[in-house]
Amino acid sequence: HLQLVESGGGLVQPGGSLRLSCAASGFTLDYYAIGWFRQAPGKEREAVSCISSSGGRTNYADSVKGRFTISRDSAKNTAYLQMTSLKPEDTAIYFCAARILANQAMCVMTMGYDYWGQGTQVTVSS
Repeated sequence: HLQLVESGGGLVQPGGSLRLSCAASGFTLDYYAIGWFRQAPGKEREAVSCISSSGGRTNYADSVKGRFTISRDSAKNTAYLQMTSLKPEDTAIYFCAARILANQAMCVMTMGYDYWGQGTQVTVSS
């Protein structure tokens, strides 16, 4: 059974940090580009960041550039999203997703991913 499971969400004060994890089971992430997405109440799901299967290419939404860092650990079959300088507008459910791209040096910030996790809630509030 192919599955992605996010963890690491929670309540944090503005300016704080969280690290989200995305663990894969039933398949190896090595061949998959990984994307992180988020959906705030009443808003559409939006792309936050992505990383190529090779790990050499990353992309970020303008709203999180310089604050969030995406990474992956092949040995742990897990991807991460390190979030710093969090703002109230970062409050959302965060999802990770995986897809295979022909070009292992690419990742895409679109919704066309094949596998999705169930999401983890991030709340930034004082």
